[in-house]
Amino acid sequence: MSQEINQDPIQDAIQDAKPAERLYATSQLIAHARRELGRVIAGQGRPIEEVLIAVLCQGHALLEGVPGIAKTLIVKALGRLLGLGFQRVQATPDLMPADILGTTILRPNSGSSSDSFIFHPGPVFTDLLLVDEINRMPPRTQAALLECMEERQVTSDGVRRVLPGWFTVFATQNPVDFEGTYPLPEAQLDRFLLKIRVAYPSEAEELQILEMHHAGSGAGLLEDASIAPIPEGLLAAACAEVRSIRIEPELYTYILSLARRTREWPTLLLGASPRAALSLMLVAQASAAFDGRDYLVPDDVKRAVQPVLRHRVMLKPEAELEGFDADRVLADVIAAVPVPRQ
Repeated sequence: MSQEINQDPIQDAIQDAKPAERLYATSQLIAHARRELGRVIAGQGRPIEEVLIAVLCQGHALLEGVPGIAKTLIVKALGRLLGLGFQRVQATPDLMPADILGTTILRPNSGSSSDSFIFHPGPVFTDLLLVDEINRMPPRTQAALLECMEERQVTSDGVRRVLPGWFTVFATQNPVDFEGTYPLPEAQLDRFLLKIRVAYPSEAEELQILEMHHAGSGAGLLEDASIAPIPEGLLAAACAEVRSIRIEPELYTYILSLARRTREWPTLLLGASPRAALSLMLVAQASAAFDGRDYLVPDDVKRAVQPVLRHRVMLKPEAELEGFDADRVLADVIAAVPVPRQ
């Protein structure tokens, strides 16, 4: 038995929209996002693009950065821009699976001999789900998110309940605070399409934050800001455009070579999975669409390597002691793999 919530909006767009109608959808979406999100967020251009890529590719994203650098604000503002539902879960060590998935509760029937049970949906039944400090969530509750992220459904009491078509998980974690945390297992990290690193703003951007806040906009004042949502149907059309990006056979081989090279790299204990190779291809397609091209080039693949693979590879302990990190190793892998000729 299953409960359907809505259909896949991207498949609808692919079937219903003519190519000419979605030819410039991505460029229109990017221009609109930069203009409207710039009203409340100073800087963070690359993280904003990457969270938008996650939605366009129907993947999930892990945002890593110290507190107070607008991770939550980016996702919340994106929900308003795209006209999507938004829910936030604050992860704590006592959070139970039912707190995020939902639970079946007893509803007494007055005047009747029998009572009834109803399902009370949890915060996962939304479009954009922000899980704040996911590494503070206990392993049992972390595991409860696996079905949601991979199958986009919740199974409760033998009933399959399908999540909304735009369901996307954005999880945050603090890279410097490890006390009382539960590191995500590799199986769950592999479910995230991207790991987005959110850095401190530049001095000029931080000055702009102060000025925006004093003027009555920016962080903490999102509810009062006027963010114009995108036109209806533009998001689905942009997603269809991303998936239609042309890929030459040589670039399939290039993507595969990068993924397989990580599995034999001397400083890596764990390399990229086949799912990672598929993610690399999809994010590279989104990068090409962001540049206004309907075909893939090697630079698109190179730009996608670090955000797609940095959380999927595992360094050997001796490499970490020598000061290596995932981004540095992946840069070496990119340099070692021959680039196909155009």
